[in-house]
Amino acid sequence: MILLETIKRVAEKATGWRRPDKPQGLVREGKPQTFRFKDDGLIPNHPRWPLIIYKGAVRLTPDLDPAAVFEELFDSHGWGRSWRDGIFDYAHYHSRIHEALGIARGSGQVRFGGANGRVLNLKAGDVAILPAGTGHQRIKSSADFLVVGAYPASGAYDECKSEQDRKKAIPSIDRVAQPRQDPVYGKDGPLMQAWPPRRKRRS
Repeated sequence: MILLETIKRVAEKATGWRRPDKPQGLVREGKPQTFRFKDDGLIPNHPRWPLIIYKGAVRLTPDLDPAAVFEELFDSHGWGRSWRDGIFDYAHYHSRIHEALGIARGSGQVRFGGANGRVLNLKAGDVAILPAGTGHQRIKSSADFLVVGAYPASGAYDECKSEQDRKKAIPSIDRVAQPRQDPVYGKDGPLMQAWPPRRKRRS
């Protein structure tokens, strides 16, 4: 499936076929769901910022490729380096970058926050935005489950899952800067209030 999606993506970008001109017009207004997770000894999670879930945030129409809709939407708000795939079936997190996950097709159950976290049902049109350090793991999904991932301009991708990774990850997580925009709603989106910048210490 991933090879086919890669071929489709290349063809769509070259021709513009089934890609939206104005992806913001496909966004629905709604209130975010937020979830905070404690450090469980293996998965650190973020010490200040919550996981954000937008349910049914993006309207997907038959005339457009749903993966392309998320790619264009995320990119329009400065979240790039996008990919099309699923979600790993083991618990992992990123210590040096935040991540947006748009559900393009199908549905799945994803555990966020590590072993003591929450299993959430995600389906096409939903978006999950993970601050650095947030554990995530696919528990089960439909056969057609397809996710588009993207990252803000600042930060570097890494994948952490072990005790050895954790030791290096802890100092990095809280230093990852607030994104310049919400990947779905832009510069005035709910993320900007849910993830406030860390206050500078007075000298």
